[in-house]
Amino acid sequence: MLIRADLIISKTKYYSAALSAAIIWGFFAIPLRSLKAYPAEQILYFRILFSLLFTWAIIILFRKKQLRADINFLKRVSTQQRKSLLYLTLISGLLITGNWYSFIYAINNVSIKSAAFAYMVCPLITATGGFLILKEKATTYKIIGITIALGSILLLAAGSLYEVLWSIFIAALYAFYLIIQRIVPEIDKLNMLGVQLCISTILLAPSLFYVHYTLPSDPGFWINIVLIALVFTILPLFLSLYALIGLDSSSMGILIYINPIIAFTVAFVYFDEHVTLFQAFSYFLLFIAVVLFNWGFIKTHLKISPPSIS
Repeated sequence: MLIRADLIISKTKYYSAALSAAIIWGFFAIPLRSLKAYPAEQILYFRILFSLLFTWAIIILFRKKQLRADINFLKRVSTQQRKSLLYLTLISGLLITGNWYSFIYAINNVSIKSAAFAYMVCPLITATGGFLILKEKATTYKIIGITIALGSILLLAAGSLYEVLWSIFIAALYAFYLIIQRIVPEIDKLNMLGVQLCISTILLAPSLFYVHYTLPSDPGFWINIVLIALVFTILPLFLSLYALIGLDSSSMGILIYINPIIAFTVAFVYFDEHVTLFQAFSYFLLFIAVVLFNWGFIKTHLKISPPSIS
């Protein structure tokens, strides 16, 4: 019983981390919309640059032990393992950079709905990838949850094809990023994030030389950039990477559904975008899908009996 209780507590902290990351990202449109007048590349570059500086400041000042442990780990593993880790890190850096850029562009040039909708498609891709690529267990409740979620998405996709295509592109980038993080669990998650931010900075640096932007003089720009770097980049990414230590990528993917539910609420309530009864019903289905997909954890944690499935 003691071991079972410890397991529940352990799982709870990983679920809490995943939920916290999704909730934080749900409010991302608020500071991002304040920067609508600026090019997406400029916003992205300073977001990554500030995130890089803050992350490595935290690592050097407070996490030297973890950094030394990772360096020693890399020295111990074989050359083949180091190469494999390098390739996976490079690919994950490319994927997260592409995801960030496309998300910012969609928020400020397509629609908030298209960006939020991306994180409805993302869990389906992540969960499917987890089942097919990582051979994660597909229970009856998980399959039913994915099916209901797919139905909800198809209902909401009845609008603009252009927005849906943007959503799928954004979603695919982040879904495969999550799957890769699940494959490389040995490295400390904050150190991994620091390396990925280095890759992103290097990728974007050439564009800054070819396209000359004037440094913004508005203090509001820099306040929002710092807020985006600390609260909407480093914190949720670290939480999501930490959650992947104890959760499979399919569960992590489905929990991302909290993100679009909050993002759509922000769009409708804060930005006064219109919501229909049809959309409200679709989101209710989505909520049911999240509950069913995570029913195993909910049942164990709350000690309740599952609904019967005929």
